[in-house]
Amino acid sequence: MQLRHLWLTDIRSYEFVDLELTSGLCAVLGPNGVGKTNLLEAVAYLALLESFRGAPTDALVRAGADRGIVRGEVTEAGREQLIECELRPNGRNRVLLNRQRLARTSELLGALRVTIFSPDDLQLLKAGPSARRSFLDRLVVSLDPRQDAVRAEYERALRQRNALLKQTRGKLDDAAAMTLEVWDTKLVTAGEQLVARRTEAVSQLLPLVSDAYRDVAGIEHHVHLEYQAPWREDGLAASLQRVREDELRRGVTLVGPHRDDLFVSLEGLPARTHASQGEQRCIALGLRLASHRLVDQTTGAPPVLLLDDVVSELDPERSAALLASLPPGQTLLSSATGLPTGVEADQILEVRPGTIVEV
Repeated sequence: MQLRHLWLTDIRSYEFVDLELTSGLCAVLGPNGVGKTNLLEAVAYLALLESFRGAPTDALVRAGADRGIVRGEVTEAGREQLIECELRPNGRNRVLLNRQRLARTSELLGALRVTIFSPDDLQLLKAGPSARRSFLDRLVVSLDPRQDAVRAEYERALRQRNALLKQTRGKLDDAAAMTLEVWDTKLVTAGEQLVARRTEAVSQLLPLVSDAYRDVAGIEHHVHLEYQAPWREDGLAASLQRVREDELRRGVTLVGPHRDDLFVSLEGLPARTHASQGEQRCIALGLRLASHRLVDQTTGAPPVLLLDDVVSELDPERSAALLASLPPGQTLLSSATGLPTGVEADQILEVRPGTIVEV
């Protein structure tokens, strides 16, 4: 899979960008603050339809513009596709695939797959369970785009169920009880499907993650992953019944996939509390690298790899080891410090305020 051409209009710091991108390693170089991450964010938006930095859509539109446009030409196995996204601060965005407007944005999933490494990856270990759940859900969708509909259905049922629980104010009359049963059924059906896919992804990732850690850290350590869903022993339906009184009192759903976690250990000890910061960084990079390899193995084509200033977070030896361990494919690497010694880029883009120049 390759992003061959990228056009930006009024996106972040760029008024207009027109880039032909090479296969292999493309180095995006420039000092801090000139817009390197903005470029990678725009590429990722074509695949995710959201900012990997967690920014709202209106933040992606250049200040003073009434809309922004991201267009990309993608090729895979000889097939070319054009993705066009129009972003408006009022939220009325448009997405077109091959000039056809999509009825559902989920139809775009899989047209461009990306793997993103960023300095924020350390939060995979240090932050709460939501970061790890998001990591798993993105992996699941990369492996099978159809699973995004399952995730969306679960989130919809969860929102509706929470709204109903809040409205009851702790008192469940017959009408509310019947409605709650409906949302229980929808939540259980989608929730158990979602967790089955998450668990399968973890089992597929597990054989790869220790090797990925070694490739980044240069040290043999065993990294173990365990999907934790306390409700699974009894099933989601029975677990919801067990906590019903507490849920009515608190007005929120207390069990389910939205509260699960991915437990990560290093040499048998919890990585979040016992690993050093350097070890945590290598685990996080190992998780990204393992997921990248898994998607490559499953789909037959590596995703486009976006490395956002990762080399500044690692020593030169580990940076070089990470780049050497990547599967063949297209990589966009941003750096304010240049490339590691011995690493050569197939294309170099120099980012200057508001513009990008190939050198």
